[in-house]
Amino acid sequence: MTAPVVPAGSTPISERDRFGAYGGRYVPETLIPALEELDAAFDTAMADPAFVAEWMDLLTHYVGRPSPLSDAPRLSALVGAPIWLKREDLNHTGAHKINNTVGQALLARRMGKTRIIAETGAGQHGVATATICARFGLGCVVYMGEEDMRRQSLNVYRMRLMGAEVIPVTSGTRTLKDATTEAIRDWVTTVRDSHYIIGSVVGPAPYPRMVRAFQSVIGREARAQMLARAGALPKSVVACVGGGSNAMGIFAGFVDDAGVELVGVEAAGEGLESGRHSASLTCGTPGVLHGSLSYLLQDARGQVHPAHSISAGLDYPGVGPEHSYLKDSGRATYVAVDDAQALEGFAMLSRLEGIIPALETAHAVAWIAAQRGRWSPDEGVLLCVSGRGDKDVAQVREMGILAP
Repeated sequence: MTAPVVPAGSTPISERDRFGAYGGRYVPETLIPALEELDAAFDTAMADPAFVAEWMDLLTHYVGRPSPLSDAPRLSALVGAPIWLKREDLNHTGAHKINNTVGQALLARRMGKTRIIAETGAGQHGVATATICARFGLGCVVYMGEEDMRRQSLNVYRMRLMGAEVIPVTSGTRTLKDATTEAIRDWVTTVRDSHYIIGSVVGPAPYPRMVRAFQSVIGREARAQMLARAGALPKSVVACVGGGSNAMGIFAGFVDDAGVELVGVEAAGEGLESGRHSASLTCGTPGVLHGSLSYLLQDARGQVHPAHSISAGLDYPGVGPEHSYLKDSGRATYVAVDDAQALEGFAMLSRLEGIIPALETAHAVAWIAAQRGRWSPDEGVLLCVSGRGDKDVAQVREMGILAP
């Protein structure tokens, strides 16, 4: 394919924050000092054994890591290959998001920030942010689209129960893109005492690199666990992709293993031909959104298209810049699963393994289930269960599709 044209406007950044042509720092001038401060603080912290030790101690004794690697015998029998589940759903708060919020909250405290801003879609990042703010005694403001608040009312209550202020976003599509926009607007005006905890591997440098670093614990653990339990690396590693933090976290453990296939599963919504989907890598083109250059859903004039997915956590018109690089380089493959298939995956893992997955994860479950015969009986498949589906049960029940 033709290489993307890098637009003007990005401030100078380290090559570590460029992923091929992607990444960058396309933000208002008022945010440049804060991003430079964050960049320097992150590098200093990660080189400080005391900081890393405190982060790992919290992951162990507060979050509950390492998360288990579970076999899935009935799903494996259906697919014809051994399926292994990396159980991020068993973390404290029920998803992978807390790996990142713990690290960023420690960093914010180290920088002397007293107020935390976050955006959230499905609510799992918002819950993880509210959780660690409660632990550290930090002020917490979470921006959430009004539509997502309706779909994820349980998580809204959880955030407020832990003391967070949840602000409804009524502009645009009233979903994750608009919540992110409002969170950035807040940060521009409160940057002196506030830190913005972005929930995915998106945004201006150094966020994609930083969030990947905090989420890479998933892949490091999974690689060691596969060698210990299966005696070999997996043939394929599969994860759902919205912004892409759980996928980047687990891919990080295997990206240097050329024999391991990396597969990201996007949300095809009502179908790729319908225009109502969130498949940025499958159908998008390179452009700038929320401070970085990556694939996104846009028209010929660069206007961002509304995204759609049954899953609030995948309902985003962009993706992390490193995923864009992995796509263009051919190192990772990206596919898409529609709403109806995701609901089948939601029911399938529940009924076959007694594990109710998040609707985000259900997209990846559905893709694996549709690949019967793709792998031989001695080729393992590793699936990242990014979160549990408690948050989605009411939404799915109201739809009446999966009634017992």
